[in-house]
Amino acid sequence: MPPPTTPPSAGSPLIAGCAVLPANNVWNRDVSSLPVHPRSASWLASTSASTVKLHPDFGAYPYGYQLQLVDRSTPRVAVSFYYPDESDAGPYPLTAATPIEPGSDHHAFMLDKDTCVLYELYDVAWNAGRPTAGSGAIFDLRTNALRPAGWTSADAAGLPIIPGVLRYDEVASGVVKHAIRFTVRRTDRSYLWPARHQAGAASDPSLPPMGARFRLKANVDISRFGVQAQVILRAMQRYGLIVADNGSDWFYQGTTDGRWTDALLSELKSVPASWFEAVDESSLMLDPNSGASR
Repeated sequence: MPPPTTPPSAGSPLIAGCAVLPANNVWNRDVSSLPVHPRSASWLASTSASTVKLHPDFGAYPYGYQLQLVDRSTPRVAVSFYYPDESDAGPYPLTAATPIEPGSDHHAFMLDKDTCVLYELYDVAWNAGRPTAGSGAIFDLRTNALRPAGWTSADAAGLPIIPGVLRYDEVASGVVKHAIRFTVRRTDRSYLWPARHQAGAASDPSLPPMGARFRLKANVDISRFGVQAQVILRAMQRYGLIVADNGSDWFYQGTTDGRWTDALLSELKSVPASWFEAVDESSLMLDPNSGASR
């Protein structure tokens, strides 16, 4: 059974009036004072942190993720999954008008603004009303419920995607109040709370597992950056980055939005991965089957 609904607070990010997970959810927790993880150095080395710079994987279309807002009146359809054993059956508020991510992953994201339930699909195709997908996951954003242990989602870590995606409106408001999802090329065949699934290249503790969390070091001076870049970097110091999928090293995700400027993206591309350290957030866990944090 999922844990009981937790009332949202001013600490939760908001989308269309919906709190994006309870304020005490681990995605929304400040980790700036937590200890450095003992494997920080080896994880950084395995992701080429000494030579790689962070890459903002978003911008104007076709770059970034698109979230479709739906409501109770939106028709629901059944989706045929390639991985039904680890997918939520649905039905899903998927329509011919739902944006599907171009490229190889073909994600689709729908948020029911009436119920605050998030629907996420991986490798989806509409198929003239007979949709198929690799996997699908449904998240009640009012709760701290995690997927069953070992289950994937629309992401390899078994986590929701949208709670870890940067949105232009929150950056423009001056504060980002959640961790940011990112990818690394190779991961260990294990996962750390709150992740629920692994897709590792090898059983190698020098590789970061799914769910590993990194933060921008406190002593990094971000004052030379522009206002919006500082908002994002401050979030990286407070909330950090969570390994959510395999992909290019140190690519992190945001929404598709024409208001992201080339100047901002260029600034963000100048941030070295060597400015980061892995965090040990194990002390925050109350229950391995819940995203609620201590």
